[in-house]
Amino acid sequence: MHVGFFRPRLNPPLSAPRAAADPQSARLLGRDTALPAVAAERLTPQWLRQRFARPPAWQPELFEDTLRLNDQPLRGAAVLVGLVPRPQGLHVLLTRRTLDLHEHAGQISFPGGRRDRQDLHPAVTALREAREEIGLAPRGTEVLGTLPLYRTASRYAVSPVVALLAQTQGWRAQPGEVSEVFDVPLAFLMDPRHHEHREWVSPQPDPHTGLVLRRRFLLIPYTVGDRRYVIWGATAAMLRNLYRLLIA
Repeated sequence: MHVGFFRPRLNPPLSAPRAAADPQSARLLGRDTALPAVAAERLTPQWLRQRFARPPAWQPELFEDTLRLNDQPLRGAAVLVGLVPRPQGLHVLLTRRTLDLHEHAGQISFPGGRRDRQDLHPAVTALREAREEIGLAPRGTEVLGTLPLYRTASRYAVSPVVALLAQTQGWRAQPGEVSEVFDVPLAFLMDPRHHEHREWVSPQPDPHTGLVLRRRFLLIPYTVGDRRYVIWGATAAMLRNLYRLLIA
């Protein structure tokens, strides 16, 4: 799906282009070393089915996007939080955007996009977009449920759709949109010791208000071999809410 140069990849909560260019240049505030990791027995398909079927009372975290956009009209969108079975355990499917895109070039995201008017459920949107972007076959995909809506700075209300994927290889990145398809161990992402809290501070005050702009966001760096991935913004925030659901 293309709409001019706009593609709702729904990643960073920052409006500042400088922060979007290099999120790791933002000041590190700390890591969540005091929070427990989700236990291994909770990261299995059967346990996840039970958790989504009968979720306990839990509180999602609120990030700056959500807090700043509570009273604004938003458009619907959905992303696929795809869980890939591997011999070592479940992994999370992610994509990297191509470098020549107009917005959020080179950033990491879930497959997903704008919800069409005829879509009866966010899963329809997420699976359609995943098929368009990476050739994900919807057959055999088991939708477990959705996470709370995430509001982005681009004024989208995003439904993260969590699903167990039957397809584990053979993805085809859509030229012009996706440069890479990869997966990260769910256990790594569900360990808050890897979650970094960062703050971007504008180098100059706002010309209209005279105030120094500050934006805080979550960042999860991941390295495998000689490849380094920086997961941040809305993608990291949705993973954080998955953590909150699983640890509850």
